[in-house]
Amino acid sequence: MSASTNDPNTVPAVRPTVLSLAIKEKAALYAAYMPFLKNGGMFVPTQKPYKIGDEIYLILSLMDDPNKYPIAGKVAWITPPGANNNKAQGIGVHFPDDESGKRTKLRIEEILGAALRSSRATHTL
Repeated sequence: MSASTNDPNTVPAVRPTVLSLAIKEKAALYAAYMPFLKNGGMFVPTQKPYKIGDEIYLILSLMDDPNKYPIAGKVAWITPPGANNNKAQGIGVHFPDDESGKRTKLRIEEILGAALRSSRATHTL
C-alpha cells in the first residue's frame, strides 16, 4: 500500500515566511542589528505572531548597497505588542551559520564600524 497525499498522518511541509526589510540609514541599521547573537541578527518590525525557532526567509536591503541579502534565519527574539519603553513590536531573525549569514554580518559590521561599540538604545537591548 502506498502513502497517498490524503494520509492524515502526513504533516505538510511548512514553508518559511518571507519578510523584506529595507534599511535606509545608518541609525536605523544600528537600532535593528543584533550583534549579541552568535551569527548576528536583525530586528524586523512585524505585527504577525511568531514563535522562537520559526524559520524566516528575510530579504534585506542596506542603504545604498545595490545587493540584496537573502537570509534563511530563525526567530531568536520576540518583542510583543505593548512592550516596555515603547519598543516596536517585531522579531529578531538570527542569521544562519552559512555563507549568506557570514556575508551579511560582515557587511553590516563594515557599515556600522565604530558605532557597534556605542551604548545607544536599540530595538532589542
